[in-house]
This record gives sequence, structure tokens and C-alpha cells, in this order.
Amino acid sequence: MDNNKKIVFSGVQPSGHLHIGNYLGAISQWVDMQDKYNCIFCVVDYHAITVKQDPKVLKDKIIEAAKIYMAAGINPEKSVIFQQSDIQEHTELAWLLNCTTARISDLNKMTQFKDKAEKNQENVGVGLYDYPILMAADILLYKTDAVPVGDDQSQHVELCRTLAKRFNTQFGDTFKIPELAIRKEGARIMGLDDPSKKMSKSAGSSANYIALNDDPKVAMKKIMRAVTDSGSEIKYDEKKKPAISNLLTIYSLLARESIKDLEKHYKGKGYGEFKKDLAKVVGNFLIDFQKKYNSFEDDEVKEILKTGAEKIQPIARETIKKVKVNIGIR
Repeated sequence: MDNNKKIVFSGVQPSGHLHIGNYLGAISQWVDMQDKYNCIFCVVDYHAITVKQDPKVLKDKIIEAAKIYMAAGINPEKSVIFQQSDIQEHTELAWLLNCTTARISDLNKMTQFKDKAEKNQENVGVGLYDYPILMAADILLYKTDAVPVGDDQSQHVELCRTLAKRFNTQFGDTFKIPELAIRKEGARIMGLDDPSKKMSKSAGSSANYIALNDDPKVAMKKIMRAVTDSGSEIKYDEKKKPAISNLLTIYSLLARESIKDLEKHYKGKGYGEFKKDLAKVVGNFLIDFQKKYNSFEDDEVKEILKTGAEKIQPIARETIKKVKVNIGIR
């Protein structure tokens, strides 16, 4: 850790199919932060088990997530990559926050729980209800300055800030108050089959997303079948043309061209030509990404995760010690 640099922390669950929405909304932003910050990126497996998982599949997904980080450009020589469950202080701090500063009223406001639990809230696991507190613990454990996440996680980061301030007021200066870092473009990539809902790795239909491990040809077909808006003008307007606006955002971020330039280029052209070109951009991106992904061996990844946990364990222990002293149990 460079003491002259601020600390960034973020993570993704190793479940479902990580997709270009995860990449564009969060992971690609992490890559750009590596030279400016001390970066800590976690494979948040404890968050994944808030819903039922197949143990064998989950084990593979943890390695897959770490490979995706590195294929995206996260360099373990510059950043720390680790597995959440390798550091017990995550759950310990979550419990301490549960008992000191977290309130039922805080969790009742969390919209993600309502979305995931739907109409069966009384029968879902307690972990799904309480996981925003674990997320707060993840962040606060490492004296985090900034949290780069997708727009859908902003409510949870705000809760983290609230808990930290509340704890500091009650027990004295303990936690650093983290800032939310959301990129302006691509913060929320929407579903290809329904632009009113975000792209989701747990979506019921694979037509919703383009997984980072999709066959490039399959991904190109998904783009060609993506829903469009009425009319034929290729123009960015989230309210009137949400589908095309979403596709323009994906195109802009993957091709590194401004949306304005894309609008000029496709002025007077139809949706078909636009989607055909976007399909090629997506296909080429996946070919390159998957080549990098497949270059990593499982044993190599396991060693990187182990080494990453060893590097930051002392920070976690120091934070827990301070918390215990301040609340009077040590």
C-alpha cells in the first residue's frame, strides 16, 4: 500500500453470468483507477450465498470472477484481488455493526431486497435482508476512500456512510467516511430485451444480457435481436428512445467513441445497419476478452487470491481491534 494514495474498494458476486453491464458499469472503471489509488477488489462470495447456490458451481464461479477481473485489466501487481471468505473480519465487523449502529428501519428502505424477495419476503434468508450491513463492513474494514460500483449499489454505499457516521458519533472517530464513485456513462446498462430494467446476471432470459463468457457469435445474434424503439432515428434520448440510447451507450464505451460522433455517423441510417456494426464491436470485444480470460490457470488464480488476502489481512485486524476497543469489549 502506498500511503500517499487513497484507497478504493469494490467487488462483484461470483454468481450467475457476469455480463457487459458489470464490466461497463463497474469493472472497467476499476481498471482506470489502478494507477491513482490503492485498489482492493474482492470476490464477494459471502454475498453470493444470500441466495441458494450449488456448492460445486459456486466454487468454479469464484475462480471465474477472479479471472474476469484480470481479463478486464486488473493487475495483481498493482491491485489486491482476494476472496471475501478468506478474511473472517468481514463477518465479524458486520455483526458488530448489526449490534451497535444498524437499524431495522435502515434495512426496510433497501429496494434491492424488495426486488429480490418479491412477494415472498417472510420466507427468504436473513442474510439477504442483512447483506447491506455486510457490504458496509466490507468497505469500512479497509479504511476505504472511494467505492466504484454500478448505480444499483448506490443506496447501499449511502447506508455504509450513514452507519460509519453514526458509529463515529456514538463511539468516537473510528471509520473513514467513504465516497461513492459512479461513472457518468454506463452506470446502469439496461436489458437488451427490456430497456426499462437493468441488465441482470440473474435474469430469467439469456436474451437480457451479454455474458462475458458468451460465444461471440451468440452475443452478436443477441444484439441483432435486441429490442428497439419506434421510429428509425439513431439518437440518444433516454425517455423517448430508451432502447437505442442503451445500445448507443454500449457501443460508445466498447468502441471508445463519443455518443455524439456515433449519432453523426448513423444520421440517416437505419437500426439494422447500426445493430450490425454494434454486433461486430461486441463480438471483437469478447474475442479479445476471452483470449485473456483463458490465459489464466486455476492454480495461478487461487495463489493470487491467497496472496491478496495475506496482503490486506493486517488492515482488517487493525480495524477490528479499534472497533472492539471503542465499544468496550477489548
